[in-house]
Amino acid sequence: MSPVVSRVLAAVCFVLAAACAAYAVAVLGTHSGTGFWVVWLVFALLLVLLGLSFPLRWWSLMPTLARRAIVAVLVLALACFGAVEARIIGAMTTTTQPGLDYVVVLGAQVRASGPSRVLRYRLDEAIDYLNANPRTICIVSGGKGPNEPFPEAQGMAEYLRDHGIAGERILEERKSTTTQENIRFSRRLIEEAEAKAGGDGTPSVGVVTNDFHVFRALQIAHAQGLPQAQGIAAGSPPDMLVNNMVREFFAEVKYLIGSVAG
Repeated sequence: MSPVVSRVLAAVCFVLAAACAAYAVAVLGTHSGTGFWVVWLVFALLLVLLGLSFPLRWWSLMPTLARRAIVAVLVLALACFGAVEARIIGAMTTTTQPGLDYVVVLGAQVRASGPSRVLRYRLDEAIDYLNANPRTICIVSGGKGPNEPFPEAQGMAEYLRDHGIAGERILEERKSTTTQENIRFSRRLIEEAEAKAGGDGTPSVGVVTNDFHVFRALQIAHAQGLPQAQGIAAGSPPDMLVNNMVREFFAEVKYLIGSVAG
């Protein structure tokens, strides 16, 4: 590899590293509480190391077997990433039947001032569906996180009522801290409501969440005893879509590993 090509590749890596570092700051500025901004700093560090490898010729000094192993791992990782992202993207546009018996709105961060931006997308989508389907019952699901002033379900219910949804159409699930618990505890509320109403069939259920989260949310819903659940895809903040898509990849891998191990 010529010195000119090495310098160009190193410069590209350093520019990408700076972009990742800047994006980490942007993600941190959303105060999402997930800590995923650190991953973008790790990406930046790896790109800096890769950039340094060109002028320092680390790559050419490695044994051939080591270089082949690194390339194989990178190709496999990219293939897995592409396969998972394709499934996530495929679930981002959903067609939901009207007249569902229940919709479950999955929780996200709430603040003293109200629902976070991500959560408002979910709630606004639920409001549209509930207005179009006046017989549908809404379950808002989410407990209180360590950085939240009150349970997510409480803030979600207040937002729905403030936007014209009658209180008797809203059930609050205030204990869950994960998507799995969102679905599991909401299913129990559905079963209790159906038993109280004397329902004799299988109720239809929709799961409202952001577009990037629909694929995994439905996987969980189907595994948690709601095989009939349908996805209702809400939008998401465009400036955070890359972050959310990458984070969702790692969340999906974690979920799959946990499913196999469990």
